[in-house]
Amino acid sequence: MSADVAGDPAADRADKPAGDGAGGAQEAAEPRDDLVTTRHSIPADGRQLGYTVTAGRVVLHKEEHTDEKFDGTKARAEVFMVAYTVDDAPPGRPVTFAFNGGPGSSSVWLHLGLLGPRRIIMGDVGALLPPPYELADNAETLLRHSDLVFIDPVSTGYSRAVKGAKPVDFHGFGGDIESVGEVIRLWTTRNGRWMSPKYLCGESYGTTRAAALARHLQRRYGMYLNGLILISAFLDGATITFGDGNDVPYPSFLPTYAAIAHYHGKHGARPLREVLDEAEAYAAGDYPRLLARGSRLTGRERAEAVARVASLAGLSEDYVDRVDLRPEHVRFLTELLRDQRRTVGRLDGRFTGWDADYGRERWTSDPSLDVITGPYTAGLNHYVRAELGYASDLPYEILTDRVRPWSFKEFEGQHVQVIADLAEAMRINPHLRVHVACGYHDAATPYFAVEHSIAHLAIPAELAANIEFAYYEAGHMMYMHEPSRLDQSARLADFVTGSGG
Repeated sequence: MSADVAGDPAADRADKPAGDGAGGAQEAAEPRDDLVTTRHSIPADGRQLGYTVTAGRVVLHKEEHTDEKFDGTKARAEVFMVAYTVDDAPPGRPVTFAFNGGPGSSSVWLHLGLLGPRRIIMGDVGALLPPPYELADNAETLLRHSDLVFIDPVSTGYSRAVKGAKPVDFHGFGGDIESVGEVIRLWTTRNGRWMSPKYLCGESYGTTRAAALARHLQRRYGMYLNGLILISAFLDGATITFGDGNDVPYPSFLPTYAAIAHYHGKHGARPLREVLDEAEAYAAGDYPRLLARGSRLTGRERAEAVARVASLAGLSEDYVDRVDLRPEHVRFLTELLRDQRRTVGRLDGRFTGWDADYGRERWTSDPSLDVITGPYTAGLNHYVRAELGYASDLPYEILTDRVRPWSFKEFEGQHVQVIADLAEAMRINPHLRVHVACGYHDAATPYFAVEHSIAHLAIPAELAANIEFAYYEAGHMMYMHEPSRLDQSARLADFVTGSGG
């Protein structure tokens, strides 16, 4: 990779507000954008791909009114973003706005793992690399086909509420949608991109955000999108939220349990597809029916169900019987390899880890999250300073709990769900296409639950062709698995260029 810094980054940040380490004046001042521009190139598709990067914080304002009079605008937050635009691109080039989820996650995972022109090299299961890791050119970057804008919601990354503002105003479903939607509108307007094809790419809770944003952008700004990329989607909480009185998650997770059990040798030499077919058929048929019968099950019915669930999930019949046919996901991940004194990853069930106590019900940490936190944190902190020329002494919040408790006041008394928003957005804009990416070993957002959610979209039959699925033998961040990363990059390129299925 080659790079040139445009202008003087220090001068660009001379007015940065106090307290962020950039040397701003101590007195309170109206915050201003602190963007830094650099130019780079990487080899891709047999040529040098030249592009410009704009990194920094953009100030969001709110219109103020007193006694029905307009009082101007007031700064509310400074949102960190990194925008990539290809040099000398023809008019009408697509742009993709990308973000991760959490809530409380920065966009680092999609940025340095899949979409951006630079990516972290950390290894994979059984071949993890030691610190300090490595950054490399990403020849498969989506930037070859679409400009990219990575957004860190308030309190993640370097994004913060301004002095005197309440961070809690952004730490909830509604406030998050409004602030991220405003960032998208601002960037589109300031860069003259209203006539460009526009895509949203979200991962995990970022898919919840993306589905709601599709409708919000239509309703608030009249901005119609060309497509949504939903990676490891969470669209309906009823499908994955365990709790008394809700049996839906157990069938939703069973095929994922079977996939993870298969990976760890619990199904012998059987092909994965064969195991999944059996698990999906049972999860769509007998399993929910038997759970619904509750205490009305006969002894024979219960014994057969215990044996079937245990066989598919790779658990003992005694354990399945003791949890009343209902293995919760973290309990499953703690139990599966207990006899080997290993715990199993939630984000990616291919990974295993150690604990201090193998008698506990739930592991103390997710082994798959543990292995990715260090590499991505190191990569991002190096990248923004050394290669993008942006400096701040604030900690870059990769994945933070500072957004909690996250408010879902809009869903009081009901499960969180955005399938209604997505369906309405598709009905209003019948050209909106949706790409759904699923990892078989993802025990955070199981693929069978996503299929259930999509099947319940209130859309006419002719719009079903606008939705496509892609599956990978990996986890939540399927791009950590190199064959999956290459396949996924090709599929997303096809989707954005309109040549996908």
